[in-house]
Amino acid sequence: MRNSLRFLTSADLVTVVFLLLLSALECVFASRVPGWTQLVAQNLGIAALIAGLALTVHRRGTSAPAAVRFARDWYLVPIILYIYTQASSIAFPLHGRDYDQALIAADRFLFGGDPTVWAFRFAHPALTELLQLAYSSYYLFFIALIAEFSRRPDRRAFETGAFLIVYGFYLSYVGYLLVPAVGPRFTLHDFAATDAELPGLLLTPYLRDIINAGGGAPAGSADPLAAVHRDAFPSGHTQLTLTAMYIAFRMRSLHRWWLLAVGSLLIVSTIYMRYHYGIDVLAGVLFFIAAVASGTALDRWWRRASGR
Repeated sequence: MRNSLRFLTSADLVTVVFLLLLSALECVFASRVPGWTQLVAQNLGIAALIAGLALTVHRRGTSAPAAVRFARDWYLVPIILYIYTQASSIAFPLHGRDYDQALIAADRFLFGGDPTVWAFRFAHPALTELLQLAYSSYYLFFIALIAEFSRRPDRRAFETGAFLIVYGFYLSYVGYLLVPAVGPRFTLHDFAATDAELPGLLLTPYLRDIINAGGGAPAGSADPLAAVHRDAFPSGHTQLTLTAMYIAFRMRSLHRWWLLAVGSLLIVSTIYMRYHYGIDVLAGVLFFIAAVASGTALDRWWRRASGR
């Protein structure tokens, strides 16, 4: 069985498995998930497409069409966004409630107050602009790393790096499904007043609108709280930024130093820009440690088992 699946990389395998598990969850809780039949059909179709791309490239190698080889490597970028949207959108219907009050209570127990409220004392348009830019650079980290590793002669760096990235993302989505929460910009602060309270210099409002839209609450939403994705716990931005830093230094990426600088600012921005509670950031650190430790072991196991 393992040898028959050896055309799948560890990243392919975990993606297909996660799509199947997500589909099973939607079937079990079908009465709570709007449009579950369409979601399951999409997931199964995408899983089949991933397997088809992987098998084609495995069999034909460099003789496979360039477009197929490109799609085989780069499908990981849109699939991360696709699964994020689905997991964070069905989290609230599955539970019928959010857990923000529990996260707020945890912050007040751990920190003696609300970190985002405390951080507001440092608010300045220049700092806001810098941190909004850092926060918005998130996906560029992974694109830069994957692009660099895909050009290396040894495919192992690409396959291992890609696996640790997507595996980390999927573990963070498990957190969203278990603990749906909207974050402090909706609970501790007036979401509609964000631009007035945290103005930037030039790009901040545009970048903020893009992030809000990507999170399910585009500008002009009649009820942004109802529409926004439940993606506060854990802080995926913290977890995956740490993952990107780890991969960059472990594999001696050309991007490691600027990624360290911008990534550090990004982690600060999760609190300053009101996207996350303090407990979300701490959970992001723990999820990072767990994902790298278990992911490294899983990647090695699959390489041995599949003979890759």
